[in-house]
Amino acid sequence: MTRALALDLGTRRIGVALSDSAGTVATPYETVHRSGDRGRDHRRIAELVTDTDADVVVVGLPLSLDGGRGPAATAILDEVDVLAAAVPVEVVTWDERLSTVEAQRSMRTMGVRRDKRRQIVDQLAATVILQSWLDAGEPRRSQRSP
Repeated sequence: MTRALALDLGTRRIGVALSDSAGTVATPYETVHRSGDRGRDHRRIAELVTDTDADVVVVGLPLSLDGGRGPAATAILDEVDVLAAAVPVEVVTWDERLSTVEAQRSMRTMGVRRDKRRQIVDQLAATVILQSWLDAGEPRRSQRSP
């Protein structure tokens, strides 16, 4: 089985989720606050990969609603190329359309206060991304060609 670490790469924060060792359930793990230094942020992610014994990093890819690649997806793919050189495991991308919306909706349903939501939304979005990837059977392909 695969232990996966998922990332929701934002401009200010990076949401991190982790799968269980059986590779079936995703849980929120951490929020990495962007330092302004991409190399430092990527080194932190590499530390997380090592600390959690992750076998793969799954990065949310924000495709457009029609499945096309817009500016946000292009920026993520550019960062993924750099990140892949910084971590000791395979990095794959996975469609994250509406993951943040789903995370926000879940928190509202659970009655999480707005100020608390801001603190954990990135982790929950990463969890949604990772659970979707796990449910799809851990596909080892990158979604680079929409």
